[in-house]
Amino acid sequence: MSESFDGGTDGPTPASDVPDHVKRTAIDLIAAYTDRDREELDRVVPHASDDADAVMSELKVIAAFLSRRVQQTGVVWKPADSREAVARTVAEMLPPELEFAVSTAWEAHSVGEEEAAERLTQGDPMVYVHMLAAFGAAIGLAVYKRAELLSILRQVTGLAD
Repeated sequence: MSESFDGGTDGPTPASDVPDHVKRTAIDLIAAYTDRDREELDRVVPHASDDADAVMSELKVIAAFLSRRVQQTGVVWKPADSREAVARTVAEMLPPELEFAVSTAWEAHSVGEEEAAERLTQGDPMVYVHMLAAFGAAIGLAVYKRAELLSILRQVTGLAD
């Protein structure tokens, strides 16, 4: 994983490759962070936990799309912006120990220190899920209004609006 999350593709994986409930869960996580809605986040997290690896994979695809979109629009988005935005996005949304794990793991990840990021997550895929969902919300709001962001994500993942 790199800051741009560019896996060399032009967009998200084909809609048939990922179950719709996984796509919905990924978008619901981003929506909860976008709205700063702790109750919604608490509602969605168990669904994400059930399919943590698949949700994490879908969030990586969404992050790649949004990273490319930011580059196309010319919005300046540096690793320092990313670190601050993710920390701000998870602040008061997560229990303190998880908030710390997400923020510090994202900080290491954003500068390319994957081994340190992995150590900080202690192998918990949900730390990555929260990192990527918070990143998706933060970077998505850099180029889209909330309703537009969620609508675009539904379109690019192949979900009906």
